[in-house]
Amino acid sequence: MTLRETAYAKINLALHVRRRRDDGYHELETLFAFVDSGDKLVAHPAQHDSLRVIGEFGGALDDPFGNIVAKALNVLPHGNGWDVTLEKNLPVAAGLGGGSADAGAVFRMVRQSHGLPDDWHSRAAKLGADVPACVDSVACIGRGTGTELEPIANDLAGVPVLLVNPRIPLATGPVFKAWDRKDPGPLEGADLRTMALNGRNDLERAAISLVPDIKGVLLALRQTGSWLTRMSGSGATCFALYDTAQDRDAAQAMMSPSWWTLAGALR
Repeated sequence: MTLRETAYAKINLALHVRRRRDDGYHELETLFAFVDSGDKLVAHPAQHDSLRVIGEFGGALDDPFGNIVAKALNVLPHGNGWDVTLEKNLPVAAGLGGGSADAGAVFRMVRQSHGLPDDWHSRAAKLGADVPACVDSVACIGRGTGTELEPIANDLAGVPVLLVNPRIPLATGPVFKAWDRKDPGPLEGADLRTMALNGRNDLERAAISLVPDIKGVLLALRQTGSWLTRMSGSGATCFALYDTAQDRDAAQAMMSPSWWTLAGALR
């Protein structure tokens, strides 16, 4: 049986960094949301696991054995093995949870074909803080390091979204290190739209200090009539939400041709 999945791009509609924990990680409150497109995975049953990476950003993943897809396969029961092709359409180290989304897609394929073990959440969390949210890829609140998930009323499903990245990778570690350690307060609101509008990304200033091009992306998006523009995750991808697909598409046409863009809708 051939299995196919989309690894949906993750965005953080808001990302509040509350404090640095004693274990070196950071206490977060975040609004996870997902775009209706991303990387593509195809898996065929095989005698052993293998992974082939293709696509625009496939060259950025030069170690298939260290790829999070291979790590996900290693921690999940799926028969003798799978021959997996990963089409890498999302930029790497871009605040889109690309690797986590890929792992989440593997979890969904295993759920469909073999069923997930009862402790799948802890197995996912060990692979990365964003992986548990990426397994179902539905809007939710993330607390703790991002692995403690809470449901939320999703009144943003179908909203047109534009993603823009200046094609500059930005690792998460240095961004958190540059965080100013200020906590302006918690998430506020009863639904996704209200929380997003009241929210912020506490890593934005730190990310801009490392990649100044992010500021230019945000300025460009804010001139396109979006009702919310913000950086996602630890950067450098920024997103803008629109009332209509026509507004989104017009905004995409205004972006620099040197930037990576993706037009879609929220799930």
